[in-house]
Amino acid sequence: MKFNLNKSIEILERTPITLESMLRDLSSDWVKSNEGENTWSPYDILGHLIFGEKTDWMVRATIILNQSEDRMFQPFDRFAQLKEKQDKTIVDLITEFKKLRKNNLIELKSLNLTHEDFERKGIHPELGEVTLEQLISTWVVHDLGHIAQISRVMAKQYKTNVGPWEAYLGILHK
Repeated sequence: MKFNLNKSIEILERTPITLESMLRDLSSDWVKSNEGENTWSPYDILGHLIFGEKTDWMVRATIILNQSEDRMFQPFDRFAQLKEKQDKTIVDLITEFKKLRKNNLIELKSLNLTHEDFERKGIHPELGEVTLEQLISTWVVHDLGHIAQISRVMAKQYKTNVGPWEAYLGILHK
């Protein structure tokens, strides 16, 4: 599929609703369990998404669009959510994520981006030059990847309970 901002926004708008549907009012066992040492729980993943809404996507889009001499992005701390206090409820996190995403999408839509804007470039600290189109496309795929990750983490909580059906459940082998 060719990049299209409106199609990208279709996914970005649905991520908070999807996560709310998946996680709201679940027991702590579902939202706080992970896949083992050095892996993330759904709670951690939601925290990661919140941190991205605050410090990544629109911050970097603004750097690209401003086209100042310094187009270098600040490094993104992929583990910042693990340094936060873990006292918020999953509902608190969902509410915060929904608000941040809504505001970021309002800002994104208000930019009235042109084809030329999507070709503008910023500089990623590890990847080098990247375009606005690549940034927004990555935002969409990042969301979808974490939705899949949450599903996988949750599915693995019953890995030992499914018995011989494990052979048919590919999600348990990723």
